[in-house]
Amino acid sequence: MRLIRFGEPGHEKPGVLDANGTIRDLSGIVRDITPETLADGLLDKVSGVKIDDMPAVQGAVRIGPCIKRPGKIVCIGLNYKDHADEAGMERPSEPIVFMKATSSICGPNDNLILPLDYEKVDWEIELGVVIGQHASYLDDASVESVIAGYCIVNDVSERSFQLARNGQWTKGKSADTFCPIGPWLVTKDEIQDPDNLPLKLTVDGTVYQDSNTAQMIFDVKTLVSYVSKFMSLEPGDIIATGTPAGVGMGQKPPVYLQPGNELVLEIDGLGVQRQTIVEMARA
Repeated sequence: MRLIRFGEPGHEKPGVLDANGTIRDLSGIVRDITPETLADGLLDKVSGVKIDDMPAVQGAVRIGPCIKRPGKIVCIGLNYKDHADEAGMERPSEPIVFMKATSSICGPNDNLILPLDYEKVDWEIELGVVIGQHASYLDDASVESVIAGYCIVNDVSERSFQLARNGQWTKGKSADTFCPIGPWLVTKDEIQDPDNLPLKLTVDGTVYQDSNTAQMIFDVKTLVSYVSKFMSLEPGDIIATGTPAGVGMGQKPPVYLQPGNELVLEIDGLGVQRQTIVEMARA
């Protein structure tokens, strides 16, 4: 299933795409796609529905975040060999874990807003793993049972906040709109191999990132198992699995996002994101 949330911010409804790509309204079956409804068996409820019998959504609609405010976003740093190399950092011997504020979440096609005093805003296309049930201390063999599905994550980063302002990476990752997710939450049965998915990102039509999740240093099972040994995972939580080479910081000279730029992100089977870069209005 390709689950989707549609409607204006704060008023999104749950939906599913049918075989023709039409959004079908699921609000008569479930109230929304949230951590609580995932925990309450949303996927089982929806799997028994005849999708073509659900009301078709007419006209153009905004696509919202594919999950309403997950409990946490866990990010993995330097998880592609070539990205670690372009950053001039040592390839990690075990996963690098940091957090991203959930207030940074926005829809996949919403404007990406540059924060006040920005200098070096960068892009990062990533595979997001969506957790479907409570889990802790998982072994690799148990990981599959706790995954609900997958989505695209843009781990937008303000590099000067992240690297030149002391402290942890989180403050460079957490501005409003710095985490577009979706357009779809694709259930795991639709994705044959999450460790072999082509992914691509363009800025104004120029390809900067063009890689495959097969290039990850630590695969999906390893990452989910690893994170579960340091914190409980809950329904709706997202693990963003890292980004390949081609970020703006790695260009020679570096290239950073400016007002008017257009980002397009795509992962096979997970849809497409499109964002326009705008400046924050000053009071």
